[in-house]
Amino acid sequence: MDPPSANQPPGRHRATRAADSDPLGLRRRRLLTSRPLRLGVATAFVGALGFVAYTEAQRPTDTAPVSPAAIAERDAAADQAASRSFDRAAATPSPTASPTPAATPTPKKPPAPARVAPVAGLTQAQMDNARAIVQAGAKEKVPRFGLIVAVATAMQESNLYNLASGVVPESQNYPNQGMGYDHDSVGLFQQRSSTGWGAVRDLMRPAFAAQQFYRELLKVPGWEQLSLTVAAQRVQKSAFPDAYAKHEPRATAVVDALLT
Repeated sequence: MDPPSANQPPGRHRATRAADSDPLGLRRRRLLTSRPLRLGVATAFVGALGFVAYTEAQRPTDTAPVSPAAIAERDAAADQAASRSFDRAAATPSPTASPTPAATPTPKKPPAPARVAPVAGLTQAQMDNARAIVQAGAKEKVPRFGLIVAVATAMQESNLYNLASGVVPESQNYPNQGMGYDHDSVGLFQQRSSTGWGAVRDLMRPAFAAQQFYRELLKVPGWEQLSLTVAAQRVQKSAFPDAYAKHEPRATAVVDALLT
């Protein structure tokens, strides 16, 4: 050790020399070992650990790659779920919507039979009445000759018009085409309710009156072998038994026109 110089205090010189021999220096050691520094270092270390923990927490736990098949399966499941949700929504009726009642179809009326043009000098009204007579006979399966007998009879009795009676006021309440005055006779065949032919309201219907005539005609034994005038008279019992024969040609033409 060098002796102290005369110009420097002994203690200061030793301290300087001691400091020079320390690698960190006395002041540096004191700074590093001070309490505030230790607290700062500890705080920084704790903060670093917290940052690392936060970063690890934010990192996805599953980092394995997803295969295309898994992606397709996931998308298909999502589509099925969406479809089920849509179906449920469509099946649920709206609370404000009211069902529209089904329209009731209007029943169609059967077409009216075509009218046949008049023949043998008849009017359309007479031809229509003759058609009603022929149609009633067809329902009873009456042969052609019976149809001719019936039409000829109506030609003689009422000229093929549906007549009411001036003697029977009730008959005038029903559709008619004129007035007759032969006792209480009414309708196409001038049948009398008082002798058992039927009610006035029914006899004023051409179809019913013709049906009654045919039923009595079919009761006559061998009527098909009789002449027209005789067959008609067996049913009508008229005061003029030979009057029906003159109508046979025209009645035949009318029936043939209606049957074609």
